[in-house]
Amino acid sequence: MIMYNVTVSIDPAIYEEWLSWMKSKHIPDVMATGCFMESRISRVHGEEEGGKTFAISYVCQSQEDYDRYQKEHAAALQKDHSERYEGRFAAFRTMLTILEEFKQ
Repeated sequence: MIMYNVTVSIDPAIYEEWLSWMKSKHIPDVMATGCFMESRISRVHGEEEGGKTFAISYVCQSQEDYDRYQKEHAAALQKDHSERYEGRFAAFRTMLTILEEFKQ
């Protein structure tokens, strides 16, 4: 399985509106692509002063699903976010291969 993680540091003056938009619009739009099986949003603690940082993680079944998301959907969804919050955030993206899961 593949985990696609997007870490976003958002202007603290707008983070509540951003978080609401992420939960009600952006993350559901990403999930609606059918490329991912699950997602979660987490608060990053210990971030630099002056920002609120969040990690949004999406899990897909295969490299092919991730590649399809990147090819067919990522640019438009990233553009929507970038235009809406231009100059008020910094983001970086990471793709990870899940080797094994441990759950209780």
